[in-house]
Amino acid sequence: MVLASLAGALTLVGGGLWLTGNTARVPAGVAPMLATSSTTIAPVPGATRQSPMEAVLNLPQPVQGGRWKAIVIHDSGELVGSPRTLEERATAMGLKGLGYHFVVGNGSGMSDGQVFAAQRWVSQVSGAHTAGEQGEWFNQHAIGICMVGDGNRERFSPTQTGATIELVRTLCSKLGIPADRVYLHSQLAPTTSPGKFFPEAQLRASLGR
Repeated sequence: MVLASLAGALTLVGGGLWLTGNTARVPAGVAPMLATSSTTIAPVPGATRQSPMEAVLNLPQPVQGGRWKAIVIHDSGELVGSPRTLEERATAMGLKGLGYHFVVGNGSGMSDGQVFAAQRWVSQVSGAHTAGEQGEWFNQHAIGICMVGDGNRERFSPTQTGATIELVRTLCSKLGIPADRVYLHSQLAPTTSPGKFFPEAQLRASLGR
């Protein structure tokens, strides 16, 4: 289901796409920022069946082949959060808006398992999510996914974990990103994100590693 009441948060973040378990559409008032016609989210041309998560690929212009080479998973470091609050925090830190491409909710600030595609993804531009010596490369070439929560204090819910893994699987499958190019932020920079409770074994098993 889609929560249309989140249009205010979408406006503050600069436009995006909300997805949940079984259906996907663009909330009213956001369509002009996502498409140049009345069509917003539609099945991939030629596809006979499309999962709801694949709607993240229905952008105004197709994702260029080879544009994205890796995925980096983060946590927000706070138990409550939304694209709006993350946007505000990023702005306060001097960043040019939300640095992630996707945000996945935990039920506190966003619905549990809800996936938000941020403007950086809609516009297919570089992120501002990875620190460390290789941060510049990963910000240029990697998709940043942020799970709302603090993985050092609490376990992520099964719904949030499942949505994140399904998002990663979809991006890897459709964009040709190898499973060994899916990283936790802590593997790239001096940080614990996404935390000790992040179920890495479950993620790797789902990716066939």
